[in-house]
This record gives sequence, C-alpha cells and structure tokens, in this order.
Amino acid sequence: MRLDVLETVVNPACVLVGGDGDLLSVREFEPKKCLIVVYRELHDDGFIITAFSTRRIKPLNRRIRIWPK
Repeated sequence: MRLDVLETVVNPACVLVGGDGDLLSVREFEPKKCLIVVYRELHDDGFIITAFSTRRIKPLNRRIRIWPK
C-alpha cells in the first residue's frame, strides 16, 4: 500500500491534528473505509510515522481539522 499511503499525504480529503505535533492525513479508498496516515512535518522535511485503514470514521470528526477549513 506504499503508493496509497503517499497519495493520501499528497492528496488528502482532509488533514487533522493528531497528538504530539503529528498530523493525520485522511482519504477514503473504499466505500466507508478510510486510509489514515500519521506523519510529522519538520522545517524542510517530514516523515511518515504509521498508516492504517479504518471504518471507524466518527472518532475522526472529534479532531481539529486544519485542511480544508
């Protein structure tokens, strides 16, 4: 799923605030199933921490959305 993970970071449906300065990039890749990529951006660099798929979308709605507003 490497390409799906990278596509989710580049073209997310939304970006949410995670914990400890992490960002959550979210993109639906199947009906009612999302790919979540947890990553961190540094000054001129960034890195992916983890990625997972989920059908549990409601908990994501409680997070702060930073893109799109």
